[in-house]
Amino acid sequence: MHPLRWEYRPDGLRAPALVCAFAGWNDAADASSSALGAIGEALGARRFATIDPEEFYDFQATRPRIKMVDGQTREIVWPEVELFEARVPRAPRDLILLAGSEPSFRWRAFSKLIVEVVEAIGAQLVVTLGALLADVPHTRPVAITGLASDPALVARLGLSTSSYEGPTGILGILHAACQDAGLPAASLWATVPHYIAAAPNPKAALALVRKLEGLVGVAVDASELERAAADYERQVNLAVQSDPDVQSFVERLEQAAGSESSEEPGPLPSGDTIARDLQRFLRQRGGQSPSA
Repeated sequence: MHPLRWEYRPDGLRAPALVCAFAGWNDAADASSSALGAIGEALGARRFATIDPEEFYDFQATRPRIKMVDGQTREIVWPEVELFEARVPRAPRDLILLAGSEPSFRWRAFSKLIVEVVEAIGAQLVVTLGALLADVPHTRPVAITGLASDPALVARLGLSTSSYEGPTGILGILHAACQDAGLPAASLWATVPHYIAAAPNPKAALALVRKLEGLVGVAVDASELERAAADYERQVNLAVQSDPDVQSFVERLEQAAGSESSEEPGPLPSGDTIARDLQRFLRQRGGQSPSA
């Protein structure tokens, strides 16, 4: 059985762009998946297809869930990849949104399947969203790095071009597959403070949404994400101010961010120590962590 399962085939889409985000390794602090979720909710996205997980997932790593229906019937919910259409009449294009967890197996076959979907729908651009941990302070604007099949696109959007070399995730494989197929593709990455990575980061999610707007020409009402980002920053500021060691750590990151040639920093708590201290503080404030 073919893994792509159509619920219906969307027609009449105008110059659609496919926007993808995967939970997991590519999604530090849930920033990219939160961004995609906010876009889908704001635009009233409607699901039209899913990808059967059987060939692509290790169910011990990405487990199915049990869901109660009507408080009586137990239902198994499998970790599908879902595709949604979002029609935006006042924008120059419509969007296709792809959401799911990073697959465990057969990445080349999975990417080929996505390329087939793109070609079947007639998408003119593929955009992947990701988030990575970095030595950046939470007090600064979120830096967005990126790459694109067209270098002029990177320049037009004012992106800091990524020079990363090393292990990659499904986003890197999918981006390469689109390039090999001759499909215009871009990848946007938000930098997330490594010392508060255990909590969802709506500030980074909002930065991805705003950068995507400029890329695809679609405006998104992200007012809820804006409120969550403001609340996130307030909570983290309180956590930082409660611990002199953490505050010193963040101040050194701010200095480094403001100067390309800063002095070698003195001894500081490890990132793990900082993260534990911040999480403990947030739990003590009532069990509420910053959330998108």
